[in-house]
Amino acid sequence: MNFLTQLCHLENKRIILASQSPRREEMLRAGGLEFEVVPAQTRENPHHFKDEIDYVRQSAHIKASWVWERVQTDLLIAADTIVVKDGQIFEKPRDDAEARTVLKTLSGVTHQVITAFCLRSRKQEIIDHEITDVTFYPLTAREIDAYLATGEPYDKAGGYGIQGWGGIFIESVQGCYFNVVGFPLGRFYQRLKSLNI
Repeated sequence: MNFLTQLCHLENKRIILASQSPRREEMLRAGGLEFEVVPAQTRENPHHFKDEIDYVRQSAHIKASWVWERVQTDLLIAADTIVVKDGQIFEKPRDDAEARTVLKTLSGVTHQVITAFCLRSRKQEIIDHEITDVTFYPLTAREIDAYLATGEPYDKAGGYGIQGWGGIFIESVQGCYFNVVGFPLGRFYQRLKSLNI
């Protein structure tokens, strides 16, 4: 059943997901959306931002704008996820050293996962975000090394995947679980219902 397609009257609409995230694609397809994947090929990050929320919202907007300039469609969905601890922004770690540093920083403390998404139609644009608090158990150096060896940290903001082996390090989640996976389905649905397509 095309659950979201029917609920939001998206039958016969061309939908594009401007994301390389396999988790976002999987969640949206499971929800019954039919779409094409056209990842934004820009590495541009926001240069001037007030705080981490402004940063991630601008980042989602930049991705949406890059794809929109190249492919006009009925509905475009773009998103970006970051992990934040004490104002420091962690995106996808580039190498072992960076992943190790991030995981040490998150060990035994609470951090925030923030996902911003941009919905764009020919008539309207909506940008919104979700914040989830995640608390890690304390991690030993051995646990971090073993986790790095799985290869899991490298395509995930904050260097961990809650839906994978990284889930064993998590003590608690306050807020939207799906946001930590990479896309806040509930908030997305609420905004999609109100989008003028």
